[in-house]
Amino acid sequence: MIITTILFYLFSAILLGSATAVITARNPVYASLFLVLAFFNAAALFILLGAEFLGLILILVYVGAVMVLFLFVVMMLDINLTRLKEGFLSYLPLGLAIAILGVLELAVVFWTSPLGHIPAPGPIPANADNTRALGVLLYTHYLYPFEIAAVILLVAIIAAIALTLRRRQGTKTQSIDVQMAVRAKDRISLVNLRGPEQ
Repeated sequence: MIITTILFYLFSAILLGSATAVITARNPVYASLFLVLAFFNAAALFILLGAEFLGLILILVYVGAVMVLFLFVVMMLDINLTRLKEGFLSYLPLGLAIAILGVLELAVVFWTSPLGHIPAPGPIPANADNTRALGVLLYTHYLYPFEIAAVILLVAIIAAIALTLRRRQGTKTQSIDVQMAVRAKDRISLVNLRGPEQ
């Protein structure tokens, strides 16, 4: 129990430090790498709390797919950092106002809710399967919200494709009507390579 508590505070400290480094790093690539570290520590906390499925999904989906794609985009784009820093001070009052509002909301939640009186969770049974329990709950009780979220994600994918699809000069595209109307005699010609005297 003592080792679990030490690991919990260790992963939490690294998570807080890497999350702070994400928003204070000047280089976007370093910020992305610190975010990967934050995801790994959050997954370790999930595993320590007995939610192995959520921890592995956090590593596989966010670290393995989303952050790799984000790093690829950041490293491939030529980001002008000096241009980004030019208008930083103009957004400072709005950012401070939003930060103060968020801190006040958290203080109200912590002050009004009995967070210190929450009982500790009971021991996990040996035959417990949180992946199966999560799946049963997700596909029975929360089936409609799950389907609505899937439809919203599908609409977002289609919208992203529609927004990025533009006509470019010099690109070759397929014309299905022209391809279907092609006849063999228009495309194939027989050539006598031996010559007329042979």
